[in-house]
Amino acid sequence: MSKSSTSPDTDPATARLMRLATYGAVSVASFLVLFKFGAWIATESLSLFSTLVDSLLDVGASLINLLAVRHALLPADKEHRFGHGKAEPLAGLAQAAFISGSALFILFEAGDRFLHPREVVNTDIGLGVMVVSIVLTLALIGFQRYVVIKTGSVAIKADSMHYKMDVLVNLGVIASLVLVSHFGWLLADPLFAVAIALYIFHGAWEVGSSSLNLLMDQELPESERNRIREIALGHPDVRGVHDMRTRSSGMDLFIQFHLDMDGHITLNEAHEIAEAVMYKIEEAFPRAEVLIHEDPVGVEERRKEFS
Repeated sequence: MSKSSTSPDTDPATARLMRLATYGAVSVASFLVLFKFGAWIATESLSLFSTLVDSLLDVGASLINLLAVRHALLPADKEHRFGHGKAEPLAGLAQAAFISGSALFILFEAGDRFLHPREVVNTDIGLGVMVVSIVLTLALIGFQRYVVIKTGSVAIKADSMHYKMDVLVNLGVIASLVLVSHFGWLLADPLFAVAIALYIFHGAWEVGSSSLNLLMDQELPESERNRIREIALGHPDVRGVHDMRTRSSGMDLFIQFHLDMDGHITLNEAHEIAEAVMYKIEEAFPRAEVLIHEDPVGVEERRKEFS
C-alpha cells in the first residue's frame, strides 16, 4: 500500500495571505458599520438600514471566519491526523446563520415600513455613503479573489461571496434612494429592503449548502474523479481502478483507491507502480494526500458499488 509522503500542512506564504484576507474583511466591515450608522441616522432610510444590519453581521461573520482560518491553519497532530481543515466549513455554516438572521430582521422592519410609510431625508448623504461602501467592498473582493486563487480557501471563498452580495445590496440601496428622492415613491424603500432580504437568503443557502457538503465528506466533482482515474489508468502496468474515495478538508484533499495489476509481478514491482501513479496524481493535485491499495487483477473481494 502506497501513501503520499507530502504533508498537507500549509506553507507560511499561504498562511500569511489567508490571515491578511481575514484581517482585511474585519477591518472593512467594521469601518462600514460606523460609516453606514451615521448615514442611517441622517436619512432614516430602511434600505440603508438593511445594509447597515448586513454590515454588522459581516463583522460577526468575518470574526468567526478569522478564528476558523487560524484554527484550520494548524498542522495535523496526534489527535487530528487529517488536520483541522473542517474549521473552514464550520465557519461557513455560522456565516449562513448570521446572513439568514439579518434577512429575517430586515423583512420584519420592511413590514412595519409598508404599514407606516416614512419619508427619507438627506438622500445625498446616503448616496455618498453607498458609493464609498461599493468602492471599499470591491477592493476587498479583489484581494479575497487573489487569495482564493492562491490558496483555495473555502472559508475565504464563502466570505468573498458574502461581500459580492453586499455590492449588489448597496446598488439596490442607491436605486431606492434615487426613486424616493427624485420621484417621491416612498414604497421603493421597503420594497428594495425586501428584495435585499430575499437575495441575502439566497446567498445564505449557497454558503450553507456548500459548507454542509464539505462537512459531510461529499465526493470531489465527477470531472476531478475522472481525471484521477485517467492518470492512474495512464500507467502501462495498471489494469484497472476501483473503490475510489475522495473528500476535501479545508484546502486539503484526500484521495484513496485500489489499483488492479498483474498478479504475477513481485510486491516490489507493485509498490513501484503504485508510487509512480501516486506521484503523478500529486502533480495534478498538489494539496492532496494519496492512499493507494494494490490488488491482483481478477481477485474477488467485498466491494461497495455506487451508481
